[in-house]
Amino acid sequence: MNVTVIGCWGGYPKVNEASSGYLFEEGGFKMLVDCGSGVLSHLQNHIQPEQLDAVLLSHYHPDHVADIGVLQHALLIGKHLGKDISPLPIYGHKEDEAGFAALTYKDLTVGKAYQPEEKLVIGPFTVEFLRTVHPVPCYAMKISNHRQSVVYTADSAFQEAFIPFAKGSSLLLCESNFYKGMDGQAAGHMTSTEAGRLARLAEVNTLVLTHLPHFGDVATLKAEAEEEFYGTVLLAVEDLEIGL
Repeated sequence: MNVTVIGCWGGYPKVNEASSGYLFEEGGFKMLVDCGSGVLSHLQNHIQPEQLDAVLLSHYHPDHVADIGVLQHALLIGKHLGKDISPLPIYGHKEDEAGFAALTYKDLTVGKAYQPEEKLVIGPFTVEFLRTVHPVPCYAMKISNHRQSVVYTADSAFQEAFIPFAKGSSLLLCESNFYKGMDGQAAGHMTSTEAGRLARLAEVNTLVLTHLPHFGDVATLKAEAEEEFYGTVLLAVEDLEIGL
């Protein structure tokens, strides 16, 4: 399994970068997890839009879905240019009816509802879900290829349920929208030290801090997480590629 960070900023993209988007690849299958603002532009540094086999969404906040519309337009233009465009499945929950309805566009993309209490098979990946602590319905994901697993917290305040959910995973993509000592609970986000604590208690191999804040020195997040977790800690950055 190969995971590439396309965008890692919370709320809105930093100048010339992108908000949440992660490319998962296995055996030639390409799945985009979340598709925030700027993601489509930066995705094209790696693959063309029509090369995607699936898109999987955690929730419908704009920093996670803003580029769904432009992805659909890219496929439409590609079809007009004679490219072979198969309908692209976009998986999302149905707890936001308008958000889910927007996933289907002409014969180019089709919205597919996942049931959070059930495992979902997408190509070579098996996905499990966990409801997060966030102002809107949002789901963390455990994405496995039967050899390794990657847990993506999506947006959430810390919750004990993350520990068994992420237990023993190869990689933890954990949001860190706040710094040590701050209180992210009301906003539905985690701190650097909470991310480190989760990585330690879940005994993961590698922690990647993502969904980064637009204030302070983000390099500090890594040092703060390392106070809690003694394994490998990486700060997400555009084009960071992790092979498992």
